[in-house]
Amino acid sequence: MADMTSSPRPLLNRRLAEFGTTVFAEMSALALRTGSINLGQGFPDTDGPEEVREAAVRALRDGRGNQYPPGPGVPELRTAVTAHQRRRYGLSFDPDTEVLVTAGATEAIAAALLALVEPGDEVVALEPYYDSYAACVALAGGRRVPVTLRPQGGRFRLDLDELRDAVTDRTRLLLINTPHNPTGTVLTREELAAIAELAVERDLLVVTDEVYEHLVYDDAEHVPLATFPGMRERTVTISSAGKTFSFTGWKVGWITAAPELVTAVRSAKQYLTYVSAGPFQYAVAEALALPDSYFDGFRSDLQRKRDLLGDGLRAAGFEVYQPQGTYFVTTDITPLGEKDAYAFCHALPERCGVVAIPNSVFYDAPDVGRNQVRFAFCKKDDTLSEAVDRLRRLAS
Repeated sequence: MADMTSSPRPLLNRRLAEFGTTVFAEMSALALRTGSINLGQGFPDTDGPEEVREAAVRALRDGRGNQYPPGPGVPELRTAVTAHQRRRYGLSFDPDTEVLVTAGATEAIAAALLALVEPGDEVVALEPYYDSYAACVALAGGRRVPVTLRPQGGRFRLDLDELRDAVTDRTRLLLINTPHNPTGTVLTREELAAIAELAVERDLLVVTDEVYEHLVYDDAEHVPLATFPGMRERTVTISSAGKTFSFTGWKVGWITAAPELVTAVRSAKQYLTYVSAGPFQYAVAEALALPDSYFDGFRSDLQRKRDLLGDGLRAAGFEVYQPQGTYFVTTDITPLGEKDAYAFCHALPERCGVVAIPNSVFYDAPDVGRNQVRFAFCKKDDTLSEAVDRLRRLAS
């Protein structure tokens, strides 16, 4: 075999050349190596409802899903997704033609962008953004155009004029995320209405990542973009079970959209995983039918955890941007006399025994988020309390 290391041609596809190992893998490895509390990657340290876990065990024992499930997803889950959308938001979808089950929301995003974006198309996305967005736009041959959410009045806000100015004749698609990771912003009805008006006016497709749909706090309200006039037929709505039910390892996601959009996304998805998570699909179908008391209790518990960590971060000297949703708190390290979030996060395990994520990795221009650090609060109370105690060392 030829020595590939001496080849003048790079081994890595040029579209991925700018992307290295994800920051989540890097910081989780750092947490393991230093024995630190990992408040970086957004996964719970407890399992979700026992009845949902038992539903997965029952499916395994009954032989349901142990072989390849149907390509679009098992009928029980597709039906449960449509019932959930109708009950929560008044949206009606056909489980046979308007739902597609995916290997988590990440695959749904990848399949949607690969299916809908042509080389050279512009994709407008809200920045800072989850790192897979940029990679998937690149794989599709598109050009990402960031519209930056900026701190204002204690939270991050969208500038609608900046959004409108970002759309050109080359724009194919808007990539919207609400509740927004990493900032915790939940777009208001007024903001969503303006986005919908722009999409209709410019005849744009919209992919909307709503995986944190049930994780909203205080008086914030999650409203699907597909509920606005003219949006149902042009919107691919993405969600998943991992964040809502605390089974992130199951990787069960889905899209809902008009039939022609589902067909397009399925055309790409079938060459990615084809199918996945057979037994877990049956369990998630049961999870989506849980009573409102589950969703209300889960949200209330996470809001309490948010406040526990947020108060501790303020006491340690951080400026805290109060999140309205998601698992995450974004902070400003400037009051601590720090200027470089990446360096700060790499030093934090040795200083305090805590791992966090530098928000600079979520921006096209890292200097924009150079002073921002993200912490996850989807952890046990004891874990958060211990992390808060350790972070207090920064104040001294």
